[in-house]
This record gives sequence, structure tokens and C-alpha cells, in this order.
Amino acid sequence: MKTNYVFIDLENVQPKNIPIIKNHPFKVIVFVGENQTKIPFEIAEALQKLGDNATYIKIHGNGSNALDFHIAYYIGKLTEQDNDAYFHIISKDTGFDPLIKHLKERKIFAQRKSDLTNIPILGTNTQQEKLNAIIKNLLARGQGNKPKKVKTLKNAINSIFMKTLEDQELLELLDLMVQKEYIAIDNKNVSYKLPGVLEQENLQ
Repeated sequence: MKTNYVFIDLENVQPKNIPIIKNHPFKVIVFVGENQTKIPFEIAEALQKLGDNATYIKIHGNGSNALDFHIAYYIGKLTEQDNDAYFHIISKDTGFDPLIKHLKERKIFAQRKSDLTNIPILGTNTQQEKLNAIIKNLLARGQGNKPKKVKTLKNAINSIFMKTLEDQELLELLDLMVQKEYIAIDNKNVSYKLPGVLEQENLQ
């Protein structure tokens, strides 16, 4: 299984939902600003419960991009050790987006999310929640960029959930999409009729 690294920009966000990571094999690195002298008890307690899968890094310097440079450095360092890893930056700072784009161009999987629950595998427990995440991903691809074959669609769906879905669950999700007429399958070819607006009531 691919290693998932979660980098939390504690200068920018202070997530209160860290416990949702506990049952997932994620490695969490919290980047603390040079002038940050206190960490909220809830965050410290949640990270402590993750044991060896969580660590802190106190950055040096307090410039506007100091923390960003530290995260970029550690992504590069970890990529050398594990070139098949996933990197999740938890921050509302859009300054990370050019870095994300560059990493993706280099075939390094990375994404920025403003909250842990926006990582699909962490924010989805029910089949309906998984379906919502799939539809949202497919809508974001725009016209002409969606998988055209069943095999590539299955691979795309599994990638959304960090390659953790069993084949049976993938088939069940595909069947559900067919039942709801979001897709049609003809001789392993896939066509789409996705809802135009992603709203919970439209996906029930």
C-alpha cells in the first residue's frame, strides 16, 4: 500500500478532527511556526495517540513563505526515499498550489486540502459518501477528460481512495452509478450523465 503523508500547516489551520486519521496508516507531520509557542491541547492529545505516525517540525525563520519552503523541502526529501507516496498538505494557503502543480507534472501525487475531511478516504465512510466523492472528482475533470473504459474508471475511482478499495467494493460502486444512471456501460465502454450540480439531495 502506498504511504500517505499528511503535512499540517499549523500556522494556517488548527484542525480539531485529527482523530479521524487514527484508523488509517497515515504519517502526520505538523509544521509549527517559529513564533508559535503553544499548541492546543486537543491537537497535541490527538497527535500523541497516533504514536510513531505523528511528529512535529519547528521551522526556522518567520518570513511569509518560510513554512512553505520547509514543506517543499520535506516533500522532496521523502520523495527520494519513497517515490510512490501520496502527499496531502492541509492548509488554506493557496501559495502551495504552484508547488502542487509542479509535483503533479513530475508524476508526484500531491494535493492541498483545507481540512482533513476533504481527503476522500478520511471524509467518506458510507457508500453514499464514497459515491459523492467519485461524482465530485469526475465533474472536476470536465468534458472529454473522464475515463472511457471500465478498467480505467475503476483505476481512477481506486486512486481517489488511495488504492484502498477491494475489487468487490469497486464493482458495487460501479453498479450503483449504473443504477442511478450516472454512467452507462456498453461493451466495457463508459458514457456519462452526471448531475450538473453536486448536491447531497441530488445524489440520494
